[in-house]
Amino acid sequence: MTPSNNSGTNPNPLMAPASGPITRKRDYRRAFSALRKLLKDKEDTAQVFEIMIALTGSSVWDGYMRFISTVEGGKIAYHRENLAEILSDYDALAQLPPGSVGRAYLDFVTAENISAEGLIAENRKVTQSYADAEHPVAWYGRRLRDSHDLWHVLTGYGRDALGEACLVAFSYAQTKSLGFGLIALAGAIKIGRLVPNYPVARAVFAAYWAGRQAAWLPAENYPSLLAEPLSEARIRLNLPAPKIYQSVPAEWRNGVLANA
Repeated sequence: MTPSNNSGTNPNPLMAPASGPITRKRDYRRAFSALRKLLKDKEDTAQVFEIMIALTGSSVWDGYMRFISTVEGGKIAYHRENLAEILSDYDALAQLPPGSVGRAYLDFVTAENISAEGLIAENRKVTQSYADAEHPVAWYGRRLRDSHDLWHVLTGYGRDALGEACLVAFSYAQTKSLGFGLIALAGAIKIGRLVPNYPVARAVFAAYWAGRQAAWLPAENYPSLLAEPLSEARIRLNLPAPKIYQSVPAEWRNGVLANA
């Protein structure tokens, strides 16, 4: 007979707890409430975190366990590097070679007037986010959060509405986090209705498929990756140009004609 466990603790430290800062029951009402707000204003990044937290389930825990099962991931987790600090060191990024991932990232965030610290600030607006929890799985979740704009650079998806929908579809394939999938689906439907003459849904699905086919980005050694030529990194990681996304004219990627 299996002995009962009445202590309230998890008998196996490698099994995800039923709920709490690491895994939680999905809250669909909270997710759809935030989605409605996000669809009204794609720049309301706090709503993205509301959706992600509401639909987390065990995806971050599962990702962390996969992460530390790899040689590189285990080393990174041991040292617990702070990716936001690395991506916020613009002086160091500026010293990297032209054409490198790091220089492309610096150019991207400068042009878009965004930052890793900005994402952190938005994350902290959300209740029960556990953004700063002192736990290795929470650290892994922060690492995923902080890599979002770096993934923009690697995949070639812009920050327009269609580009964001494509990147979260790609991220859903990479992380299995349901929140990404919901945002991608809703974005594809909304933008597709606004610009029915362009392959919006195909672009978003292609992004999901690209995420399935690409190397698993969460396990990348990002400091080393930043110094790598972007063109070579894309080949190594199996990240071809997003041709369907690029086929949609830039001025229509927000669902309306830019500057109309």
